[in-house]
Amino acid sequence: MPSTGKTFQPKSGILKWFDRQLPILSLIHDSVGAGYAAPKNLNYFWNFGSLAGLCLVIQLATGIVLAMHYQPSTAAAFDSVEHIMRNVNYGWLLRYLHANGASMFFLVVFIHIFRGLYYGSYKPPREMLWILGVVILLLMMATAFMGYVLPWGQMSFWAATVITNLFSAVPVVGDAIVSLLWGGFSVDNPTLNRFYSLHYLLPFVIVGVVILHIWALHIPGSNNPLGIDVKGSQDTVPFHPYYTVKDAFGVAVFLLVLCFFVFYAPNYLGHPDNYIPADPLNTPAHIVPEWYFLPFYAILRSVTFDVLFIEAKLGGVILMFGSILVLFALPWLDGSKVRSAKFRPLYRFFFWIFVLDCFVLGWVGASSPDLVVFTAGSFEMQAVHVGMLGTFWYFFHFLGLIPLLGRFERTRPVPESISSPVLPQAAPAE
Repeated sequence: MPSTGKTFQPKSGILKWFDRQLPILSLIHDSVGAGYAAPKNLNYFWNFGSLAGLCLVIQLATGIVLAMHYQPSTAAAFDSVEHIMRNVNYGWLLRYLHANGASMFFLVVFIHIFRGLYYGSYKPPREMLWILGVVILLLMMATAFMGYVLPWGQMSFWAATVITNLFSAVPVVGDAIVSLLWGGFSVDNPTLNRFYSLHYLLPFVIVGVVILHIWALHIPGSNNPLGIDVKGSQDTVPFHPYYTVKDAFGVAVFLLVLCFFVFYAPNYLGHPDNYIPADPLNTPAHIVPEWYFLPFYAILRSVTFDVLFIEAKLGGVILMFGSILVLFALPWLDGSKVRSAKFRPLYRFFFWIFVLDCFVLGWVGASSPDLVVFTAGSFEMQAVHVGMLGTFWYFFHFLGLIPLLGRFERTRPVPESISSPVLPQAAPAE
């Protein structure tokens, strides 16, 4: 663990006794205090790690209180949510914080991941750090999906029906998986109970993986915008007070954004159909997941034809899960010795194309598949065709471009230390 050499020395006798028996204070000092040496050139994109931790705390705190009033049954779930909104003291605030907090959590984590992609934070010696981060993303997606089902509105019910049915495409064990998820022969009360139980459990699993993630971070130390290893104390500063103050500013800005949605646009990121009680006999015109699932939903729908012995439905499922699983292999797909995109002009160019591609996939996921995007004579390009192109580019970026760039790209010279681009060169002695 990078260290400033400053050890924790409590002034109070009680604190000395407590820290000697249970060295939690020393651990905090060495992990996020003055005892941890951080690179001195970290920019505000490094705030999003701590913001993700704040989002997790908000989701846990609000979720625990909401669980005290929620009733996980198909007959009472929708009404219990209305009861929370109308009758529980500040229940509306808790629910809006929880719902919009989930969106902010994903937004922060997505920016955190894109920052890692841009600055090469997945490269050695931080492979395990990256892998644990992808595990956290998968757990977040599972938790969010199950939470989306709990209000038992129209979109909740039909999203659960569509997504769980996807597993039936898995050969041999698919039907057994669907029956296990449903707890019966359709999405019903046992399904809601299973999802409620797992939605409550998985956040605590996320906490455990986050602890491992932070542990893995502190072994090699933080990456930095230049993507080079620190060269002694001249390249580092104590985490406290320098970055605690910087993180505090980031927290203030983040809370302003969260409070804007909670107080002025609480339902902007949701779907109006979820304020209609679930009706198994009335299918919504357009079933869509939450916004943070839209790119993956577009990838799922992009496979409209069979490939050899793989049916279209199974192909869509494979690509949807593959779009996340490919991130696990990223540290070994990229063979470039240079981490930061600052010194990789071609990689930087294609990185921003990839970001644009993710936005396009998000738009496709929110649109009807048969939406006509472009026409020229008898030729029509629909949204699903745009999704196919976006899906191709998504996988080509990871499986084609990145390995090729890692081998053939001509990179710019990398500084020898963090201080060299910042400090002026010493004048030659006369």
